Amino acid sequence: MSAKTAEATVPISGMTCAACALRIEKGLKKLEGVETANVNLALEKSTVVYDPAVTDLDHIRGKIESLGYGVAADKVELNITGMTCAACATRIEKGMNKLPGVLKANVNLALETAQVEYDASQIGTADLIRQVEKLGYQAARKEEGKEQEQADRRQMEIRRQTIKFWVSLLFSLPLLWAMVSHFSFTSFIWLPDALMNPWVQLALATPVQFIIGAQFYVGAYKALRNKSANMDVLVALGTSAAYFYSLYVAISSIGTHAHMLELYFETSAVLITLILLGKLFEAKAKGRSSEAIRKLMGLQAKTAVVVRDGVEMTVPLEDVRQGDIVHVKPGEKVPVDGVVLEGQSAVDESMLTGESIPVDKAAGDSVIGATLNKNGFLKVKATKVGRETALAQIIKVVEEAQGTKAPIQRLADSISGVFVPIVVGIAVLTFVAWYFWVLPGNFAEALEKAIAVLVIACPCALGLATPTSIMAGSGRAAELGILFKGGEHLETAHHLDTIILDKTGTVTKGEPELTDVLAIEMNEEQLLALVGAAEKNSEHPLAQAIVKGIGEKGIALTQTTSFEAIPGYGIRAEVDGHDVLVGTRRLLEREGISFTPVAETMLALEKAGKTAMLAVASGKLAGLIAVADTIKPTSKQAVERLKAMGLTVIMMTGDNRQTAEAIAREAGIDHVIAEVLPEGKAAEVKKLQAQGKKVAMVGDGINDAPALATADIGMAIGTGTDVAMEAADITLMRGELTSVADAIEMSKRTIRNIKQNLFWAFAYNTLGIPFAALGFLAPWLAGAAMAFSSVSVVLNALRLQRVKL
Repeated sequence: MSAKTAEATVPISGMTCAACALRIEKGLKKLEGVETANVNLALEKSTVVYDPAVTDLDHIRGKIESLGYGVAADKVELNITGMTCAACATRIEKGMNKLPGVLKANVNLALETAQVEYDASQIGTADLIRQVEKLGYQAARKEEGKEQEQADRRQMEIRRQTIKFWVSLLFSLPLLWAMVSHFSFTSFIWLPDALMNPWVQLALATPVQFIIGAQFYVGAYKALRNKSANMDVLVALGTSAAYFYSLYVAISSIGTHAHMLELYFETSAVLITLILLGKLFEAKAKGRSSEAIRKLMGLQAKTAVVVRDGVEMTVPLEDVRQGDIVHVKPGEKVPVDGVVLEGQSAVDESMLTGESIPVDKAAGDSVIGATLNKNGFLKVKATKVGRETALAQIIKVVEEAQGTKAPIQRLADSISGVFVPIVVGIAVLTFVAWYFWVLPGNFAEALEKAIAVLVIACPCALGLATPTSIMAGSGRAAELGILFKGGEHLETAHHLDTIILDKTGTVTKGEPELTDVLAIEMNEEQLLALVGAAEKNSEHPLAQAIVKGIGEKGIALTQTTSFEAIPGYGIRAEVDGHDVLVGTRRLLEREGISFTPVAETMLALEKAGKTAMLAVASGKLAGLIAVADTIKPTSKQAVERLKAMGLTVIMMTGDNRQTAEAIAREAGIDHVIAEVLPEGKAAEVKKLQAQGKKVAMVGDGINDAPALATADIGMAIGTGTDVAMEAADITLMRGELTSVADAIEMSKRTIRNIKQNLFWAFAYNTLGIPFAALGFLAPWLAGAAMAFSSVSVVLNALRLQRVKL
């Protein structure tokens, strides 16, 4: 292996034979930058030697996945403390990614977390934590159920920083008073003579510099020890230069009786105070950016009433076990996912589905944790508890999305890694230029300009630009019932130009309904009473739809004297002395009964995508009824909205073309791909991608899994089942097509917000550094501007939390 190449071992899942191993090996060798690839079927691993300048582990993993296999990896999330800016996050990320066995590490400055995928046979969590500590930071595994403790720690840190800020301000204000009164236009301000004493100024500045500002020295030391630089280095250099130069001038003045000395104690003290204020605002704003997670967690019940050994007891939610019998009283939250054993009630599931009308629940029905039991007592058997509940899965998806990086962040990360050394270089050049050419020999002026350069340049704004927007955007989307699986999907969604919609359960309700009734020689109610009584004995889904529709009309159904199912034809039953037949044309042809009076109507209904059935009572044609899988009430409105956004909308289904086109017409969809088998749907997606289209597939996440995985973005529409969330990049919890447009709109707004943040972060440094170098900014003003830049980026990102769609 040459000095320019790297070696990685990638665990692979899904291989079944030697042919699989050979296929992966050949595929990897074709990848540009890969020198050798060896796949071991027995160990289920691939050893790859590659050129990091040409390719990386992301591309290698992507190649394996594109060949139809998985990259098996353990995942861990670490809480990181001690980071002060984007350069810190970049250094930790690079440090972990260098470790053998680490497949991917993402460090999120805003969340103060690291998400690491690794091969457990080569490396463990303890090794990752050691690496972080070696780099000068602290790390601990993020534990389930410890979110409140972590939030409390963050609040404690904010309180600690608040105290430090006020103490720093108390010592800095007299120095600021002395500085402000120096200007000719402020000479009217009274100033105590004592504040002009260099030793008084030294006494005030020293605690700020070395006690309050100790955190900057510690951070700078750790960074430099690891041959890198961060914001702490800039702050420590700038304030130390001002402090020690002032100390030198003060000592030099002993015995000279000089009074108006050119001291910069106020520069170092005020800078530290302003930076602490900026950090304080930033910490509070960052706390707000993870508000969505806290809101979701707040939906959970805190306790549950369970029955164990015949005794009813109240236990903490985390103590509920699978199989426990849980009692849920009216007005209480359902604590866990489960099945109703006894009782009847209406349950408000709006937190999950967005549907405001409560859903009736009875024995055998499933209930979801965190939903609200409205009016009846329910006895529920717990089927999913802890991290397996639907709400816990939603929280997990949101957390992972907030922890991942969008591709747009790579530019900011690259710049952050080299930013501080470049700034130090510019500060040195500024000092040299002012000292030797602009104001020759004026050390104080040259130093002031160099300090201004050091403190105005901070990579924090760059580092926070993307993650805070991703956090706020994905969090707000979750509140709207849209779960983005990762930051990359949040970014990709705004590029989409083609939306493929599955028909059943996506455009339509997914279950047949009674739609049309035509009665002959009797009124409609009489016809429905006969047909309903006959059909209620049938197990066929269409029969059940008819009975349900008749029941909704309030028509009472009598008992049948006899019942017979005739496979492929229909049914025969005796109802109130009538011999009733319900079925197809073939049934009436077999019985020799004419249906000519309704033949044209039947054909028209079938052309409209409906299933029409004939009814006979006592040997005479009694009427016609039709059943159809109707479109959802919001489907047409959603399709119109998608078209208005400039997107091409296609409906894809396994149904016959006639039915598909009828449903498409009703929903306002112009393009239809019909009679496609589930395995053929992925091929149709690939055809569109081959034409250069950016394609989203919207389906139920189970039978559409191949197409969801193939599309640029897979959207699972439904109620956030495990299968749906695994198969799709985005889960639309509310089961409505309007969420597709909402997801794309949320993506557009988030990316727009990220671009605004990055623009201002780049513009701020591009303009701020030259301004400082040219002498237009005093150091204290540069410090205030630096603090404001980070805070403004976070506050801009937080606007996403108020988005209304």
